[in-house]
Amino acid sequence: MPCLEAAASMAAAMADSPLPLTLLGALKPRLPEMLRLLRRFVTTESPSLAKAAADRCSRVIAKEWQEQGLHVERLPQKHRGDHLRVTYRPKSHAAGQLLVLGHYDTVYSTGTLKEVPFRISGNKAYGPGTFDMKAGIVQALFALETLQRSNVKMRKQAVFLWTSDEEIGSESSRKLIESEARRSDAVLVLEPSFGPRGLLKTARKGVGEAELIVHGRASHAGLAPEEGINAVYELAAQLTRIERWNDGRRGVSINADIVEGGTRTNVIAERARAVLDLRALRSSDMRRIERRLHALRPVHQGASLKVTGGFDRPPLEHKRCAALFAHAKSLAKQMHLSLGECTAGGGSDGNFTGAIGIPTLDGLGAVGDAAHSDHEYVLIPTMPGRAALLAALLATC
Repeated sequence: MPCLEAAASMAAAMADSPLPLTLLGALKPRLPEMLRLLRRFVTTESPSLAKAAADRCSRVIAKEWQEQGLHVERLPQKHRGDHLRVTYRPKSHAAGQLLVLGHYDTVYSTGTLKEVPFRISGNKAYGPGTFDMKAGIVQALFALETLQRSNVKMRKQAVFLWTSDEEIGSESSRKLIESEARRSDAVLVLEPSFGPRGLLKTARKGVGEAELIVHGRASHAGLAPEEGINAVYELAAQLTRIERWNDGRRGVSINADIVEGGTRTNVIAERARAVLDLRALRSSDMRRIERRLHALRPVHQGASLKVTGGFDRPPLEHKRCAALFAHAKSLAKQMHLSLGECTAGGGSDGNFTGAIGIPTLDGLGAVGDAAHSDHEYVLIPTMPGRAALLAALLATC
C-alpha cells in the first residue's frame, strides 16, 4: 500500500496533469505489489461447487479490502461461498452510487493448482482463475486505494460486490445483484476483456439451456419393429427442424450439445433427449425462440414431446453500454491507451443489470486469454492501465 509521501507526491502532480494520466503514473510502480496480491488470490482456490474452499478465498479477499478501512460485509450462503459487499463512502457528500461487479469463484476443481500452479513467464501470469477473474479484483482494489490515498473526490458512493457462483449461473447471487444495481446509477463489470487488445464488452448474448425429451414406444427391433415408435428418429426430426432456426446475422444460435436415447440395439428406442444451448443478442429473439420450442409438435404419430428450461440470463444490449463506453474511451485516450469494444457470445452478471435498465459496462477486468483452460493467463504490463481506467471511471461517473 502506498506511503503518505507517495500520496502527497501524487496529489501535487494532479495540479499539472489530467487525472487519468496521473492515476496511471501512480499505479505503474505498484505492479510488483499487484502481482504479489494476484498470487495470493490465485493460490487460494475457490471452486464454485466447494463451499469450504470458496469461503477460505472470500476471507482472504475480505481481509485485503478491510485493511483499507473499508466496510466489508460477508453475506452468508448455505451451499455456495459467501458473497462479499464492500462499501466505500467518500468523505465529501456523494449523491448516487456506482456498483462494481465481479466474482471470485472459478471453474477449476480443488487440487488443480498441483497440476497447474501459479507462475510468471515473460510478461504473462498463469494460473487457475488469473484471467477470469481474480486479476480484476486485484485491479479494483488498487484502483480504489489510489483514489483514497490521492484525495481524489469521488462523486458517488462505490459498492464492490464479489460473488461466489457466477460460473454456475448466479442462482444464489442474482437477486442480490439486481437489488444492488437498482440502487446504482451505473454498473462497472470486472469480467475479463476480450482479446490481446483488451476490448470492452458492450453487448453480450443472452444464454439459456433447454431440454427436449421424446417419448415413443418400445418394441422388438427384429420381430415387431412396426409396433414401436422410435424416439430417436423423432428427436432427430425435431433437431433438424431446430437447426434451421440458427441465424448468425442476428446472433441467434441453438445447439444440441448433449444427445442420448435408446437402451439396446435390438429394442426400438422408447425415450430420447437432447440438451440445447440457447443464445440470442436480442430480448425479442430470446422470447421468440422460447415460444417456438414450446410450440413444437411430434412428427411421428404416437410420439410425445416435453420441453423444459429456457433462457436464464438475458442479453446485455448495446444501448445499455454506449454512453459509458464513450466516456471510458475518452478517459483511456487521456492515458494514451486505445480502447475498443466487441460483442461477446458468453454471458456475465452484467446481463442481469443491463436487462433491468441500468447502464452497464462489461469487460473492464484483466487483459489476457484462455479462460477456463490449463493455460489461462494475464498480460502483466496491462494491469496498471486497467486499474487506472477503473479508478478514473469511479472518480468521474
